[in-house]
Amino acid sequence: MNETSGPNLLYIHSDQHSPHVTGCYGNDLVETPNLDRLAASGVVFDNAYCCSPICVPSRMSMLSGRHPYQNEVWTNEHGLDSRIPTIAHAMGAAGYQPELVGRMHSVGPDQLHGYAARFVGDHGPNHPGNPGPDRGILSVTAGPHHLSLTRSGPGQSAYQVHDEDVTAVTVSRLDRLGVQKRAGLLKEPFSLSVGLMLPHPPYVARQEDYIRYADSMPLPVKSAPPLDEQHPFLRWWRESTGIKVMDEVEVRRARAAYAGLVYRTDAMVGQILDALEKNGLDDNTLIVYTSDHGDMQGEHGLFWKHVFYEESVRVPLIMSWAGRIPPQQRCERVVSAVDVAATMLDAMRAPALPNAAGRSFLSQIDGGSETAAWEDLAFSEYCTDKFGPPEGAYQRMLRREEWKYIHYHEMPPQLFNLQEDPEELVDRSEDPGCLTIVQELRNEVLRDWDPEQVRRKMAQKRADEPLLTAWARNTGPEERYRWPMLKEMNWLA
Repeated sequence: MNETSGPNLLYIHSDQHSPHVTGCYGNDLVETPNLDRLAASGVVFDNAYCCSPICVPSRMSMLSGRHPYQNEVWTNEHGLDSRIPTIAHAMGAAGYQPELVGRMHSVGPDQLHGYAARFVGDHGPNHPGNPGPDRGILSVTAGPHHLSLTRSGPGQSAYQVHDEDVTAVTVSRLDRLGVQKRAGLLKEPFSLSVGLMLPHPPYVARQEDYIRYADSMPLPVKSAPPLDEQHPFLRWWRESTGIKVMDEVEVRRARAAYAGLVYRTDAMVGQILDALEKNGLDDNTLIVYTSDHGDMQGEHGLFWKHVFYEESVRVPLIMSWAGRIPPQQRCERVVSAVDVAATMLDAMRAPALPNAAGRSFLSQIDGGSETAAWEDLAFSEYCTDKFGPPEGAYQRMLRREEWKYIHYHEMPPQLFNLQEDPEELVDRSEDPGCLTIVQELRNEVLRDWDPEQVRRKMAQKRADEPLLTAWARNTGPEERYRWPMLKEMNWLA
């Protein structure tokens, strides 16, 4: 492979960053100058969707270019089969030596999934059954529980310490590449993926970041309907997580801390972009910034993710490539995370992933004279047999053109017209004028996705877990690429 066969790749993947809390997406309060300058140099996607509004299924889909049901990865306890090729495998096949710094969130013994090298790693155990990290005072607050709002505000989360380590190592890797370039030794393009934890809760930010927003943070603008009028799953969700009623002080505090975490994420992205430029590595580098899902931030009476409202399922996506992607673009096309995977490989002239669902949208953004036809289409799944109603939750969303359809197995659907109702306040699923579109979108959701089959496969995986957990607990298998999180890293001011 020669140095002109494909660009360098700098792929930055944060965790739980809602595009609504970003300057270049229209937020006038939260400062994100580095993401904004990246946006000005390339293209911002206004309708990019994750494949699942929870971490592991979303991330494994981004790796494989396949939907969660194709990976058979639906929960944070499910591992991706090592036989499934990933974007890292494709990059390696094209001649790259793909490296990963930080978060992957892979479950199981395969902690590389095609990457040639990995640094820093994840904080959680590789194997269910191995001891998890002690979060101290912030125990429980990383997940959907009212305590996440109660224990919010100024302090420190170990996740930020992790990301500071990731940023330092990433800058070091770029500095090393710069040394090699100046010495005339950098003959091959590089591929560097960066996995950040922020702005994932706990909703705890360092004092200087928290106070930026503590006094100016407004309350959510999209109120929830009365509990007895809300969709049954969303009603169950609010009841089970303890947020039927939320204290305004807690809501403002959690939102201000989240804003502070976004600000800090942006600052770390800035350090990475500065290192890229300082070392003269930005002239032929495809830069991609995105996240695995969003955060509701109190809108519609909800926090965290797990649902299909825009705050949870839509993600920021910014791409820049000097000389190839014209600057200051906005793309309104509906795209999926699996499409991002296909596009990166297309740009790098790497083999397409076999059996993948993604489509390359490179021709939509590279300034060419001809733009290929594009179908505005994205799917997302949320399936759980553990953290959900007693009978489980088996749900799939379809965004097609201006319509968003949400299929709840054994519950009523939801339908929103995002062109007429961007705030998703009017469910049109029972509108007599929408019967045809409801049926069309329902058929499309169920064409290749069977919720009963998903239920059966998840039950099989659940039956395997006790044995695997007991094995890990008793044998203590090696933990590879695990970052040492310490209880003392977590505190509240």
